[in-house]
Amino acid sequence: MKYFNKSLTFATAALVSSGVAYAADLPAPVFGEEPELPQVEIGGGWYLRGDIGYKIYQKPRAKFSHIKFHDEELEPTGVVGVGVGYRVNELIRTDATLDYEWDADFTANAECIGACSSYNNSDEFATLDVWTVLWNVYADLGYYNGFTPYVGAGVGASYVNAKDVGAINSDGTRVRYPKGHWWNFSWALMAGTSYEIDGNWKIDAGYRYLNIGAVKTKSFASNGTVSGIKYDDLAAHEVRVGLRYEFGGSSEVGYDQPIVAKY
Repeated sequence: MKYFNKSLTFATAALVSSGVAYAADLPAPVFGEEPELPQVEIGGGWYLRGDIGYKIYQKPRAKFSHIKFHDEELEPTGVVGVGVGYRVNELIRTDATLDYEWDADFTANAECIGACSSYNNSDEFATLDVWTVLWNVYADLGYYNGFTPYVGAGVGASYVNAKDVGAINSDGTRVRYPKGHWWNFSWALMAGTSYEIDGNWKIDAGYRYLNIGAVKTKSFASNGTVSGIKYDDLAAHEVRVGLRYEFGGSSEVGYDQPIVAKY
């Protein structure tokens, strides 16, 4: 029995010694680096915009039936707009915009006929305001130290409202006429540049030519003629400044795969 106990003790010691020696021969564990978190864009490509501008009208044309007006003018006015857009790629983006133009005063002269034929020209006046909806497409022409020049074009519709329509005859008699409103096909050409403030915000400065169309008042009778006053060739040059907010960024959504130790 004593011999058996000694043998068991020697065997146990031998096993422990061999286990320690085997463990010493194993390579040290190597832990892999944590994988990078995947980047996920939030609303990537979409943007919002707001603009304000100064509108200078080109010379319009106006007439009542066969009576043409002379020295027509539309005073400059302001315009404000909002829009939502989408960037297709680095070169192409598109947006839909809604603009409102504040009141612009129209003035002209017209020859008196009929009962006022002995007088000189009458002074014609009206006030126009415009809502414009456009779908626009732009081509960005490269990135230069934060600046991105672009050109673009748009198509849509304008709602033109003519109000406060009237005339002052040369003898001081004031005449009031009906108002009117029309929807017209509209189109625009744009050019400008944007400047990147940061990854989301951009300031935009540009020029836009906008063709608005025409508007005609309701018909009324004057000196035996029944018609409305038509204001035609309504178009303007605009200088605009605005801000764009482009959505984007990243979100932590976890690891692609579990972390494992490599041996």
